[in-house]
Amino acid sequence: MDIDFKNIHIGNCIREQVVQKKVSMERMCNFFKTGEEEIIKMYEKKSMDTDFLLKWSKLIEYDFFRVYVNHLLLYDGISNTKNNKNIKQAGDKIIFRKNIYTREIKEFLVGLVTTNQKTVPQIMKEYNIPRTTIYKWLRKH
Repeated sequence: MDIDFKNIHIGNCIREQVVQKKVSMERMCNFFKTGEEEIIKMYEKKSMDTDFLLKWSKLIEYDFFRVYVNHLLLYDGISNTKNNKNIKQAGDKIIFRKNIYTREIKEFLVGLVTTNQKTVPQIMKEYNIPRTTIYKWLRKH
């Protein structure tokens, strides 16, 4: 699934997963206790109530909340963490953030480089990801 993590349109994400998993319209209508028109209207929504998003996640067996988490990691969380030189502590234990990049984030960034939409230095600057990490992803993918 190709997702623009900067401009999320959750209805499109849901539609893509429905097609990919071949979920029938009848099953969706029964699950939501609604008609076809309402399902189609949900596909057109850029954002969605969390109750509906949770239901979609259960029906399709895909974590749609992860899309938003990936956005936070790419556009907020990583840069704030990397620029903060203070070590965060919880009591006496030091918290290490390991494997914060999900498969979707790796695929998204590798796709940007391989399709020549962005260069490695641009990704390093915009997302504050180390060069060695990016090149490791490029070698593996």
